Amino acid sequence: MPRFPAPALSTSTVVTTVLAAALGITAACTAGGIGKAEPPPVTAPDTRTPAASAAGSALTAAQAQAALLTQADLGSPWAPTEGVATWRDGLLKASTGTPDCQRLLDALYADEPLGTPTGTHAVAAFDNGDDAAQLRYQVLDRPAADVDRSLAWLKKLPKTCAQFTATTTRAGTQQVEVTDLGLPAVGDARQGLRVVLTGRNSDGDRTVLTLDVAAVRVGGTAITLTDGALGGISSDATAQTAQRGAQRLAEIRRRARVQA
Repeated sequence: MPRFPAPALSTSTVVTTVLAAALGITAACTAGGIGKAEPPPVTAPDTRTPAASAAGSALTAAQAQAALLTQADLGSPWAPTEGVATWRDGLLKASTGTPDCQRLLDALYADEPLGTPTGTHAVAAFDNGDDAAQLRYQVLDRPAADVDRSLAWLKKLPKTCAQFTATTTRAGTQQVEVTDLGLPAVGDARQGLRVVLTGRNSDGDRTVLTLDVAAVRVGGTAITLTDGALGGISSDATAQTAQRGAQRLAEIRRRARVQA
């Protein structure tokens, strides 16, 4: 995967959330690639009035959307998604006997590494046509204490779920490996993981899904991103995206305080 360029951040553009225009399409039956698959549940952006949102949330809907990264931030060959990657249903809908590892699989499938969003929430999704990678980027409100508990849980997974076996619904048995993914020192707290699922397809050929997960807390808000592809992906690109996103969210929050 190519590294992303580092364009200057812009907070003046209100980003259109790439919420499920292409994500509500019927699931494909194959286990690989980007296709028309059944999406995991996605919470729509908060539509309350700014006054009501400010009373119970750190971000308004417009601020959450403005904090999203865009295609311009990611650079070529990333483009708005054409549908949920078929490997999500094929490989991430899986079961295992260890509770912590099952919780991880469920979180990956639902794309909720910090748990189910309860406040303002915005999502953007992108495809990389060169290597059939998919990136999902989210901005969400959650109490800082809740985010920190989720980050602490993610941090222990490279030990508690370093290696385990998962049974998928469509792709047989997968050997799963979980390792720590280093992130730059951005935001108030952060954690990254690399999850690799290795198995064999119906022809007996070896398959590998690599999925990077990153979460960063910025005050009482957070960003999460998942970047996955069949084969390998660049951990540097994931780290750069997390850094850029955390910096944008921090700037959005700073401007909101100035305008308050």
